[in-house]
Amino acid sequence: MSASCVTQSQSVHNVFVYGSLLADDVVKVLLKRIPPSSSASLNGFHRFSVKGRVYPAILPVENKKVTGKVLFGITNPELDILDTFEDVEYERRTVEVSVTDNSEKLQAHTYVWTDKNDPNLYGDWDFEEWKGVHMNDFIKMTTGFVEELELPESKPRVTSYESFYKQDGQ
Repeated sequence: MSASCVTQSQSVHNVFVYGSLLADDVVKVLLKRIPPSSSASLNGFHRFSVKGRVYPAILPVENKKVTGKVLFGITNPELDILDTFEDVEYERRTVEVSVTDNSEKLQAHTYVWTDKNDPNLYGDWDFEEWKGVHMNDFIKMTTGFVEELELPESKPRVTSYESFYKQDGQ
């Protein structure tokens, strides 16, 4: 699929990201580009760590706020890739986010953890800690996921994730 077949009439989306997709390197592996973005926050949600996972989950929690960023100009095919990447553990929802620079509010898609009573959710998730400890492995796993996507019989992302991290004895 060449870039020349993208037309102006194609709808584009804003996507609020708050975990591994804050890393441009991960986004670049998935989308083959780094879309324009702005720092943003999502009110009324909390970002949890997930036991046994290196990526976070968000759920609605009163009086809490999740900081992240909005990716602009995400195309329908790119949104499909993100949907597949987020897999069955998350559902895509439309939320209102506040852009940090100008306090502008805008609608964006984001991925919310599907199991709101998940006993594996705890505490806070820290992006800087993730970058230092997990990012390089996560980029390798994501590269494997993208290569799988291009095969006729691709596996769900959770399967790619679990098989990748089991090789490391986790």
